[in-house]
Amino acid sequence: MAEGKKLAGAGLRGQVAGKTALSTVGKSGSGLTYRGYDVKDLAEHCQFEEVAYLILKGELPTQAQLDEYKAKLKTLRGLPQALKEVLERIPKDAHPMDVMRTGCSMLGNLEQEDTSVLGVFPNQEDCVDRMLACFPSIICYWYRFSHDGVRVQENTDDDSIGAHFLHMLRDEAPSELHERVMNVSLILYAEHEFNASTFTARVCASTLSDIHSCVAGAIGSLRGPLHGGANEAAMDMIEKFKDADDAEQGMMGMLERKEKIMGFGHAIYSESDPRNAIIKGWSEKLAADVGDTVLYPVSVRCEEVMWREKKLFCNADFFHASAYHFMGIPTKLFTPIFVMSRLTGWAGHVFEQRADNRIIRPSAEYTGPEIRKVTPIAQR
Repeated sequence: MAEGKKLAGAGLRGQVAGKTALSTVGKSGSGLTYRGYDVKDLAEHCQFEEVAYLILKGELPTQAQLDEYKAKLKTLRGLPQALKEVLERIPKDAHPMDVMRTGCSMLGNLEQEDTSVLGVFPNQEDCVDRMLACFPSIICYWYRFSHDGVRVQENTDDDSIGAHFLHMLRDEAPSELHERVMNVSLILYAEHEFNASTFTARVCASTLSDIHSCVAGAIGSLRGPLHGGANEAAMDMIEKFKDADDAEQGMMGMLERKEKIMGFGHAIYSESDPRNAIIKGWSEKLAADVGDTVLYPVSVRCEEVMWREKKLFCNADFFHASAYHFMGIPTKLFTPIFVMSRLTGWAGHVFEQRADNRIIRPSAEYTGPEIRKVTPIAQR
């Protein structure tokens, strides 16, 4: 490797790999902002569609702009028949993130982005709006067909993307509380700077590839258990405990055995994840709404044990597990919800990369043998 280019740490930790105007992570008073807005402020006062508009277009919409945007998204929820046929062929035991990746790729075949002029992408926003509107339809159509044998109607009249998802999944319009929590959840997951999946999308975009390839690649990165999926792992753990005391005993045993416990700590945040307190509050409200006396107390005790024993805090994923469970969402669909939200951040980064592009091609530090001669095959 060239002089002066030694790696500062494994996994590129601490390395600046580019510029973005989309978000700050761990650099502001709140710890997370989207285009200058504190995520707590957005989660309290905005709908997810407002935040999507902010990330993709640069500013929060006026009421008229929001109404127009939501009306457009409503018209884009339906799935092409060819895509439905593909989804119906995917088996019940497939990984739902593979379903999302395949659905995105097939949509890109059927509704291709215009890349006819090199480096010019005239319909990129329309392509992203289409994905934003129909990703909930993709995962719910597959899930309901493969698990229930039902060809669910994807053109609901729900006001929001979160409500549309819950309606398709459960065959009924969600309560006001459930719709609100979905809005908050989607806002919290919408954007998070140069994480693994976003960096994947930017690398792909830097080659001037199409938007569906960028998003499909990002989905593939998010599928990995060290990036997405922590909320699913957290749910698998907490539902095994019968009460808070059992949770403490179980957690202590896991720590003693040095087992990996998902949903705690973060690569960037050092003291707390600002998204955790927000979703934790909503999980508590949902617990009261359903009369839960086990899962939420178990979650709180797990949080207390991990902080007391390891000084590790809950990240955004941990209390999302109980929140989603209280809304009747199957555990295997937790991470696809992440996709429905993070699509906005991925797309925003693709737009940024395309606007000021240079192909991303880092160097590597070579650790192999020194130069050597080839021994003829007869002498090896």
